[in-house]
Amino acid sequence: MIAMRQHVNPLSKHFNEVEKISPLNVIFSDPQLPLHIDIGSASGEFLFKLAFENDNWNYLGIEIREKLVNKAKERVRNEGVGNLSFAFGNAFNIFNHYDCRFLITSLSSISFNFPDPWFKKKHNKRRVIQPKFINLLSSSMKKESLIFIKTDIKELFDYMDFTILSDLNFEELNKRDLNYFQTFNPKKLRTNREKHAILNQLNIFEKIYIKI
Repeated sequence: MIAMRQHVNPLSKHFNEVEKISPLNVIFSDPQLPLHIDIGSASGEFLFKLAFENDNWNYLGIEIREKLVNKAKERVRNEGVGNLSFAFGNAFNIFNHYDCRFLITSLSSISFNFPDPWFKKKHNKRRVIQPKFINLLSSSMKKESLIFIKTDIKELFDYMDFTILSDLNFEELNKRDLNYFQTFNPKKLRTNREKHAILNQLNIFEKIYIKI
């Protein structure tokens, strides 16, 4: 069984105040390692698995549900995980804050795994991938850095795909041209949501984009 996701309105004024994120040399034991950021990291279970498996990467999870972030941070401290950190808040607001712009310029890859679909048309503006977010990433990400998207909802996938490819600084990366052993997830570990989708025989839609 997988718990139903608690929907949180990312446009709430509650998220206007951005959590200050410390420099990478404070967050991580080795700040020189490549950085992967996961948007909507939930409890962080996926990132903990990645961090334990891959000590040659740093991982940062951004999650909009504060209780989950606090629990994940406590676990990081208790288990002494030096290549993993978490931040609370609206991802766009965090990236767009002048004190946090270093995150975009530092990342090697970023993932959006099974984000909230916000089905109603009037709520589409609450979806995490928006043109302004992609434009922000486009203007600051390093060349050859990657975006990974994954969902089990075709309409949401088409929307994300269109939004990302509407920016001329991104293009689709053929999986055959990607060496997974050099990515943030060389063993292709799955999130709990992906396992749930596979168990229920749902189609999974995914793509990778590269900054050109």
